[in-house]
Formats: sequence, C-alpha cells, structure tokens
Amino acid sequence: MVTTMTDINLLQETSQFSDLIISSDIFYRYTKTKKKVQANAEAQEMLVHFQGLKEKYDEVQRFGKYHPDFHNVTSEVREYKRKIDTHPLISDYKTAEKELENLLNEVSQILAHSVSQEIKVPTGNPFFDQAGCSGGCGSGGSCGCG
Repeated sequence: MVTTMTDINLLQETSQFSDLIISSDIFYRYTKTKKKVQANAEAQEMLVHFQGLKEKYDEVQRFGKYHPDFHNVTSEVREYKRKIDTHPLISDYKTAEKELENLLNEVSQILAHSVSQEIKVPTGNPFFDQAGCSGGCGSGGSCGCG
C-alpha cells in the first residue's frame, strides 16, 4: 500500500475533526450524564430489572397474543419503561444521547453531501432524510425517493 501526502493530510484532518466533536459541549454533557447513570445504584437496579423484563417480553413475543402471559408481560414492560423514562438521571441521559445523535447525523449529512448530493444518509430523522424516504425503503425507488 502506497501512502501519499494526501492520505496523511486526510487522516490528520479526520483526527482534528473527531477531536472537535469529542471536545464539544454536547459530547461532554453526554459522557457526564452517562457516568452519573452508571454510578447511580437506583438507576442501575432499574435498568437491570428492565433487562430481565425485556427478556420475558422477547419470549412472549415468540408466541404473540397466544402466549398465556402476553397481556401481563406487555403491560408490565410498558409501565416499567415509563417509570424508567421519567427517572431524572435516565431522562437527562436520554436527552444528552439524542443531542449527540443529532450532532452526528448532521455531521454525516454534511460529509456525505460534500462528496455528492446523491448520497443518501439514513438518519432515522425525517428532518434530515430525503422527503418521502427513510433512506432504506427497499422498494427500488418506486416510492419516489430513488
């Protein structure tokens, strides 16, 4: 493999760019809230309990509404998910995580479109996705996105 000065410059610019993201307030807030959640015994206990509920839920989903515990397990998962989502630390973490995701989606869009406007970057966010297309419709363009 031959390395050129262009390759080296590109790698240096990539490293500087990633350093900018890592030194951003959004990334700092994300890591700070993540550490708080990891250090909080109550939040960790809730997340472990929820993981067990998710395993039960996955088992029930194999049989769907015909499973004898279908309604009990699905309602228990929904209620506990609501409880987790309203926990202050976990809520802050999810907000910070979403902000970081939005930043990375925006950066991906900018990078892709600097190469070509034809590059589709699925972000899962209709604001960034092409109108009428989530980036992976699988219809071969018949939906009008391709």
